[in-house]
Amino acid sequence: MTLADDVALAMLMTLKNSLAGLPYGGAKGAVRVDPRRLSQRELEALARGYARAIAPLIGEVVDIPAPDVGTNAQIMAWMVDEYSKLAGRNAPAVFTSKPPELWGNPVREYATGYGVAVTAREIAKRLWGGLEGKTAAVHGAGNTGAWAAYWLEKMGAKIVAVSSTKGAVVDKKGLPAEAILRYYRREISFDSIPGNYVKDPEAPLYAEADILIPAAVENVIRSDNVGGVRARLVVEGANGPTTPEAEKMLYERGVLVVPDILANAGGVVMSYLEWVENLQWYMWDEEETRRRLEAMMINNVAKVYDRWQKEKEWTIRDAAIVTALERIYKAMKLRGWI
Repeated sequence: MTLADDVALAMLMTLKNSLAGLPYGGAKGAVRVDPRRLSQRELEALARGYARAIAPLIGEVVDIPAPDVGTNAQIMAWMVDEYSKLAGRNAPAVFTSKPPELWGNPVREYATGYGVAVTAREIAKRLWGGLEGKTAAVHGAGNTGAWAAYWLEKMGAKIVAVSSTKGAVVDKKGLPAEAILRYYRREISFDSIPGNYVKDPEAPLYAEADILIPAAVENVIRSDNVGGVRARLVVEGANGPTTPEAEKMLYERGVLVVPDILANAGGVVMSYLEWVENLQWYMWDEEETRRRLEAMMINNVAKVYDRWQKEKEWTIRDAAIVTALERIYKAMKLRGWI
């Protein structure tokens, strides 16, 4: 992780928030450390120290940190507790993705993956009439990938490939999404997922599937390997998994790429919903929260897809970025900044 990475991610977050119509700007921050090498005590000390360091810069209506790679609900719990100690009051609205016991919402755990699945379903409706019976390959079995697989299966798709950092499991007959979720929860080993284990972590990228969900890290679909992608639809679960050169090549082959700022916005949309709950000290139940999240994702997809249809020379990413930038531009102009 470098400062340049943070700047790029902050820009993506700004566009993602604008596109979703959220009352947020956009920022990113990070600690350059491998959390897997830290003990729980060290991880807690780091989380609390980070919260103390940024405390003067954040607040309920100032800046609201949310989790990303390497963080989880426990880490957010430590951070919100540390901030509350400094503030001298309970301040749950300053951080999102907290445990439900600390005024978090249970939907936040799977919100990003759920949003990816909803996006895939909505695009599939427009392309093929629906998601039922379609096949999906998922690159990455972390929070986004595992939950995307789970919800895609619930919506009628069949998961034919999934990967971890050590390898992949593939089966054209279908993989049980529940087992993928159990691996993510560390209840079983990766090679315990029923299917054919292979040592190549990139195998899902080249799987015979209708939909590819790159849900791991950036730049996994590149000009040097894009020729192996066989999916007809790519829905970006990770941030920046497709390079511009590779995306151009995919479009030339008729493969549709749904950009990250649209497809994986479920996490930040849910952070917004949790923040609203915390500000008003009133919690929706899980079903109601998921309904609200789904409605916002459906509206987001429709807005971008319709814009793309009007501008035939554009990619869906072009439509998403232009729509997001227009909202930012109009807001700045109304304020008299430009």
